Amino acid sequence: MEAGARVRSGEDGCREPGGAADRGVTRRLIGPVTAVAGLALSVVDVTFALLAVGLLVVVTTAAGLVLRARQGRARSVDSTEVVDPDLLGTARWGAEATLVQFSTQMCSRCPAVRRVLSEVAGSRDGVHHLDVDLTHRPDLAQHFRVLQTPTTLVLDRRGVIRTRFGGTLERAAVERELDTLQKEDTRA
Repeated sequence: MEAGARVRSGEDGCREPGGAADRGVTRRLIGPVTAVAGLALSVVDVTFALLAVGLLVVVTTAAGLVLRARQGRARSVDSTEVVDPDLLGTARWGAEATLVQFSTQMCSRCPAVRRVLSEVAGSRDGVHHLDVDLTHRPDLAQHFRVLQTPTTLVLDRRGVIRTRFGGTLERAAVERELDTLQKEDTRA
């Protein structure tokens, strides 16, 4: 049969139960492509679709790995703003440092971070832990640019933000930041 020829299903010798012949569908033979009911798929279309899906998987995997690598990492903050303790609902900052945790009522990772920060503050003299619930305080979330919970800020004794953690964190990372802060304070 020649390319471009129209045939009625079943007239080409193919008869499938419930197939195109039973539905009276007209097929058109177009070289290596067969159009059934107005849909034409070529090898190029299928290859393109598979490549697009593969590229999408690679891009989303790379984005996920980058985001995961940034979770819980300490980022230094160049800030000269001295945070007022009243803004966060506390009377004073810790004598050495204050660990400020921003959380929400629906945050599933916040209780674990709260335990870690409480343990660190309890084991070090002069370190205070403050948990701030942002559920009803979007003004604080905007002021401190909190895009995820938990977010933890390490403030020095004056209330200046020195380090920021996004997401879950490890105790050792917090202690390293406090040690660094303590060394900087003894030099000054």
